[in-house]
Amino acid sequence: MALSENQRGALLMTASMAGFAVEDVFVKAAAASLPLGQVLLTIGLAGMLVFTAMAARRGEALVPAAFFSPAMLVRCGFEVTGRLFYGLAITLTALSTTSAILQATPLVVVAGAALVFGERVSPQRWLAVLAGFLGVLIILRPGADFSALSLLAVVGLLGFAGRDLATRAAPKGLSNRQLGALGFAMLALAGAILLGTGSGPILPTATDMALLAGGTLFGMLGYHALTFAMRTGEVSAVTPFRYTRLVFAMALAMALFGERPDLATWIGAGLVVASGVIALTRK
Repeated sequence: MALSENQRGALLMTASMAGFAVEDVFVKAAAASLPLGQVLLTIGLAGMLVFTAMAARRGEALVPAAFFSPAMLVRCGFEVTGRLFYGLAITLTALSTTSAILQATPLVVVAGAALVFGERVSPQRWLAVLAGFLGVLIILRPGADFSALSLLAVVGLLGFAGRDLATRAAPKGLSNRQLGALGFAMLALAGAILLGTGSGPILPTATDMALLAGGTLFGMLGYHALTFAMRTGEVSAVTPFRYTRLVFAMALAMALFGERPDLATWIGAGLVVASGVIALTRK
């Protein structure tokens, strides 16, 4: 029985989120013995080179003029911010908590689209956005149990949301390969910034190299699957499957790092996911 376009898109989106969740595991594991800046710089450069080679093979400009448009420069700034602070968050805090907070990114994009681009957002979607933000507050637990390090994930999600909003205003015609090369270049820049403020690089062991290779591979697979997913089926049917990333992240964090999310994290994560699905499927 042949799958429908929506079913294929949903499977691709799920595969993409699994790839990104595994990438996070490799980054967190590699950063246990290497400076985080070195990890991000290495993965960023490797991914940039592969996407650049793919663009060159198609005869596409390696550094198109559109890269220097105001919208793309803003996008790059947000991308570096998101990559930098999310990398710090998954290294310094629990992967399960960071992943749960990141799920609020689409909610920020919905709110930003209304405030920045004047898009119409129904009262039901605004309520969903507010409920999602409440879920983030539950995860953060402001008060006695509050950890300032949790704010790293919040800044990271704001960076990614800003990147997605800036992408809407970006010049048309840039291929996925060109955008991929630029995205990984910004990851490398974030790594260079971190490395420049630290003690410098460390000679990686064979194990470290394997972890870096794994992070690069799964990051690129996740990006490719995401690209195809967003071009297969209806966006409203495919996009909610972004939230499967939280399932993979929670399972991997508990299995590999011994994390045990508390009740507040589960409740907050559930509220964020439910709110996001409503916000993305209601007009």
